[in-house]
Amino acid sequence: MEQDIKLDLQRAARIGFDEAIFCGGKTVGHIEKILDQAREKNLRFLLTRLHETQYSELPAHHRTRIDYEPVSRTGFYDSPHPLAGDTTVGIVAAGTSDVAVSREAARTLRYYGIPNVEMTDVGVAGLWRLLERVDELRKLPVVIAVAGMDAALPTVLGGLYPGAIIAVPTSIGYGVATGGHAALHSVLSSCAPGVSVMNIDNGYGAACAAMRIVRSVGMM
Repeated sequence: MEQDIKLDLQRAARIGFDEAIFCGGKTVGHIEKILDQAREKNLRFLLTRLHETQYSELPAHHRTRIDYEPVSRTGFYDSPHPLAGDTTVGIVAAGTSDVAVSREAARTLRYYGIPNVEMTDVGVAGLWRLLERVDELRKLPVVIAVAGMDAALPTVLGGLYPGAIIAVPTSIGYGVATGGHAALHSVLSSCAPGVSVMNIDNGYGAACAAMRIVRSVGMM
């Protein structure tokens, strides 16, 4: 099993991001061996898509070192980076059903010490909920907009908010919307100029994109 694991220990030096451990598809044994190496080398890790069953089956000496959050299926192995600076990223979720993805983005930002604000259930079915928060969002340089079904939220936000928008389509919805392809096609064909689009359910990727933006303008 050891031969299956080769950690990227220079990633932070190259691009400013620690290696994230994507746990989906990994056996508990693989995750345990990765964490063994982390412990030996005194590393901290962000664990993504860590299912509750995987977490519960890890040895106690590893579980006690993980700050696990089941909604986002993320874990911080050892302490995250300390919080620094002012809030620079807003994360808006169209509905409560989208929270697993929006919380993955929020937890990724928290791991890296990036203060952020979450706004949940502000989808366009009740547009007043978003309009109540727009002034707050306008103070931030980056917003991650998470939405399923027709994913109208990023487009509407693009007509109200001047900063960088990172759209994350989710796999939430009925019928043809299920799986997230309708949401993906919707945001890809958005009439709002300059909306960037992540892959379906990729809250982690959206958080990393947001960090690249705020770093490029010297805000972290």
